[in-house]
Amino acid sequence: MDPEAAPGVDPGVVVRRLAPDGLAGPTPRVGVGGPDEVFVRLAPRLREGEARLRSLVGSEVDVVAAIGRYLASAGGKRLRPMLTALGAGVVGFRGDWSGLMCVAELIHLGSLLHDDVVDGADLRRGRPAAHTVYGNAATILTGDFCLARAVLLAGEAGGHRAVVELARAVTAMAEGEVLQLQRAGNLHTSLDAYLEMIDKKSAALIAWASAAGAYATGDDAAAVALERFGRGVGVAFQITDDVLDYAEGTGKAPGADLRERKLTLPLVHAMVRVPSLRARLSERAPTEAEVPALVDEVRRSGALDAALADARQRVADALACLEVLPDGVDRDSLAVLGRYLVERAR
Repeated sequence: MDPEAAPGVDPGVVVRRLAPDGLAGPTPRVGVGGPDEVFVRLAPRLREGEARLRSLVGSEVDVVAAIGRYLASAGGKRLRPMLTALGAGVVGFRGDWSGLMCVAELIHLGSLLHDDVVDGADLRRGRPAAHTVYGNAATILTGDFCLARAVLLAGEAGGHRAVVELARAVTAMAEGEVLQLQRAGNLHTSLDAYLEMIDKKSAALIAWASAAGAYATGDDAAAVALERFGRGVGVAFQITDDVLDYAEGTGKAPGADLRERKLTLPLVHAMVRVPSLRARLSERAPTEAEVPALVDEVRRSGALDAALADARQRVADALACLEVLPDGVDRDSLAVLGRYLVERAR
């Protein structure tokens, strides 16, 4: 579905295809022990983080501020700030909460600005992509601005270790994007190569967000556990997004990955189950008229259930990493959120 803010709340405080529409509203829905309860408990910190994010994308250079506000105000899942808040809570972080929560989101926003230029995307979060409004050059440079702001903020809110680990995560993200470009349209790419790509492109930053508070407090054992948790749920999150590409009701026409012949785990499973599918897609890209039938073919093959089973196993392995951490509501909330990242595809 398209981004939709809760009634009476700043429209930037949005979780698209992730949280219920009561995330930050005055009369939220509460599900005892479930994800709704987690979202409600986090709402005050998310509102604080959202206000800080709006400030951070500001600039004395008008076009930089305009592009930053344009993307930030379009909303988003805000998954990374949620993971940062919960991971920091587990280790008893007492520093600049809103700043630490914004680091990974600024990296994410900067990468989205870059990605849309590279991909030539026309839309982002239901609105014209920033580069179609402000031009490629200004959009790319504003993406650089977001990345630089994030690095500075990581140092201020998290300290030296947080900056070093963030640099490693952003390096991996860049490598993952290049791998995706290199392998575009190559349906003979191995499953291991696909997993390597999404580990770098998506999971590396989610791992950093989960462990940011541990980096800041110098808790090395917790940092290892939270990194492993974040990496596991990050891969599962991307697999689930790949499954949702074949779903109805997401606000996008099903089959975008098929149109681009992008290798994803659902398509890998489908090509194993329907051997002729690889040959047909390798020969040429499907026409617009052919996409609905291909989407249905992938669905009927059982590939989506197989991919989600893989994602659920990765979440289960990730949750096991949390067992070494202090028991409490933040650790329990990480587990609930980790499961929900996959179960949202039901």
